[in-house]
Amino acid sequence: MGINLMGSIRTVGLAVAALLLVFGNSAPAQDSAYRALKVQGNVWVLAGPLGNVTVQAGDDGIVLVDTGLEAEAQGVSAAVKTIANKPVRWLINTSIDESRRGGNAVLPKMIFSAPGPGPRIVAHENVLNRLTAASSPRVAEAQLPNDEYFQPSKDFAFNGEAIVVYHMPGAHTDGDSIVHFRRSDVVSTGNIFTPGRYPVIDLERGGSVNGLIAALNRILQITVPLKYQEGGTYVIPGRGRICDEADVVEYRDMVTIVRDDIADYIKKGMTLAQVKDAKPTRGYDAEYALAGGPSPDAFVEAVYNSLKKNP
Repeated sequence: MGINLMGSIRTVGLAVAALLLVFGNSAPAQDSAYRALKVQGNVWVLAGPLGNVTVQAGDDGIVLVDTGLEAEAQGVSAAVKTIANKPVRWLINTSIDESRRGGNAVLPKMIFSAPGPGPRIVAHENVLNRLTAASSPRVAEAQLPNDEYFQPSKDFAFNGEAIVVYHMPGAHTDGDSIVHFRRSDVVSTGNIFTPGRYPVIDLERGGSVNGLIAALNRILQITVPLKYQEGGTYVIPGRGRICDEADVVEYRDMVTIVRDDIADYIKKGMTLAQVKDAKPTRGYDAEYALAGGPSPDAFVEAVYNSLKKNP
């Protein structure tokens, strides 16, 4: 299996372009590791060291997709204030991960202290069920979703734009959501898509490699590129640079090829140790085995155990 040279060159080019945009056209927040970058339409991304926060801002207020860790709330708040001085009306948590919901309770008050009830906090019901299970550590009520959904999708309109939240079952976890800002033509994916890093498949929380691939294919059904497969619908990953459809295709193909190779090894009766020794990710490690993400062995183990559990 060879390295995808053209894909790697394109990835480096887009990464450099994203960095130029961040430091050239962004609105930096004082003393903050987060930087606000306009994506398109009414949507911005706050690029941080441990993940991205998506912001939709307008006359009606602010929508946040994910809130980062509670310890990062001050930096996220400072970055949001460079975009708009408005109250947060909606929070959407794309998964149960603390990096996606940790600032739910404190962040809206830091951004704009408004009278009345706090923001609607949207997440799939599996997120709420897991957070409130008797076996789970206690979570403050202000952090919990208060507008959970159980159907395949939930939609609402805000700042003159239709926003659709789709459930991606059994992907990174069993409570993942992606968010489509239809007029702005932007999709926020949470930890389902993390370019430059192997995905985290959280088997204990209902994740699976087949569900992850299905979720990536769903993102590709929504995205539409412009000329030469560039631009068009922009994709904000859970962590990493702004992407477009071609980047998601490359990532989906990587996960699918590794999945298929490991499935073939399992059919041959190979143990996990033997599969790791075969190094099914060898052709991709230069691009995806980066700090902050799973190691190649950890990714292979997650795929192997996922397929053994649910072929």
